[in-house]
Amino acid sequence: MAMTKTLSMISRTGRDLQRYNDGCRQVVGCIPYRYRKTNQSSTVEGTQIDDLEFLLISSQKSARWMFPKGGWETDEALEDAALRETFEESGVIGDVEVQEFLGTWSFKSKSQGTFHEGHMFPLLVTEELDDWPEKTVRKRLWLKFSEAREVCWHSWMKEALDVFASKLTKRNKEDEPQTCPFDEFSYEQTVAAAVSNSKTMFYEEPRISIEANDMTCEELRISLVAKPSLGKLMFNEEPRQKPFFNEISNVANSMFSEEATMSTKAQKMFNEELGNSHVTPMFGEGKRISIVAFS
Repeated sequence: MAMTKTLSMISRTGRDLQRYNDGCRQVVGCIPYRYRKTNQSSTVEGTQIDDLEFLLISSQKSARWMFPKGGWETDEALEDAALRETFEESGVIGDVEVQEFLGTWSFKSKSQGTFHEGHMFPLLVTEELDDWPEKTVRKRLWLKFSEAREVCWHSWMKEALDVFASKLTKRNKEDEPQTCPFDEFSYEQTVAAAVSNSKTMFYEEPRISIEANDMTCEELRISLVAKPSLGKLMFNEEPRQKPFFNEISNVANSMFSEEATMSTKAQKMFNEELGNSHVTPMFGEGKRISIVAFS
């Protein structure tokens, strides 16, 4: 987020406008960073943490290294205070990444003996100035992630740097393209594959077509005796073949009709010759027709 108002070359001093929250002084800071290879000012997809450099500054009173920070005052927004303090202490300006807010840490100032709440943002550096308000009292140092984490004096700032790295890793995973585990086929290839695979859905044993040549009763009987499996195939109970099975069933029944017609003639003959004779047809496995007469 770029700051709209003009930055002053004189650092703010005093505590007249200082913000407090339940007695805790409110401070805000930034982790300034840039791209190592090209020093570009736009985000690159797939950026790794080792592709970046981080800016640390020295303390006014010692040789300790830290990220720029300072008091959040009542006449400015949090992100404006972050940009102002970064400019005054380190002499860089850029985009405060408000949407990537790193968090808030509570700590106790050893020099002042008071509690503070520190709010931290990442700042993508777009310009590094030769002159800045605190140039005479601070030094600047660009370091890689591992080096910056090692030399940074404040533990809560190290934690903020770790959060930055974690967010970058998460963002890279979200930006990874989602690949399909299956090969892409054209419409023609899909149809051809479906036809080929459909062959496995049916029995490999040949079926009798409804349009097959007509067979005489005697030919059908002989075929059933010679090939019992054919009879099983013909009378398969799959629903899609019902019309064909009905036709075969009718043909099979007619196979025995020639032999069975004699039962009617025989019954009539015995009725005429024996008078009160009783004819009973019986069918068993051993013989097709049996006639028993009672006088």
